[in-house]
Amino acid sequence: MWLYSSDIRHGTFTMCLGIPMQILGIDGYTARAAAKGVERDISLFMLQDDTPAIGDYVIVHVGYAIQKVSEEDARSSWELFDQILAESDA
Repeated sequence: MWLYSSDIRHGTFTMCLGIPMQILGIDGYTARAAAKGVERDISLFMLQDDTPAIGDYVIVHVGYAIQKVSEEDARSSWELFDQILAESDA
C-alpha cells in the first residue's frame, strides 16, 4: 500500500492510494494487471528505467505503474486493506 500526504505544514492535504497489482501480460508500455480478482490495463510508461516482467508486482496509481514491489510487500498491503475494510464494516 502506498499512501502520500503533502504540505501538512500549510494545512493542505493530498492523499493518494496505490494498489499493488501483478503483471499478467505486457504489450509495449501497456500491461494487463490483476489484484484480488480484478483485472485492469495499466501504463508502464513511468517505469521505463525498470520495466517489470510478467509475474512482477507493481504499485498502481490512477492507471500508472509507479513502482515495482516484492510479492511479499504486495500481499502485506492486501492484508492491511482487508483489515481496514473489516474494521470499517464493524
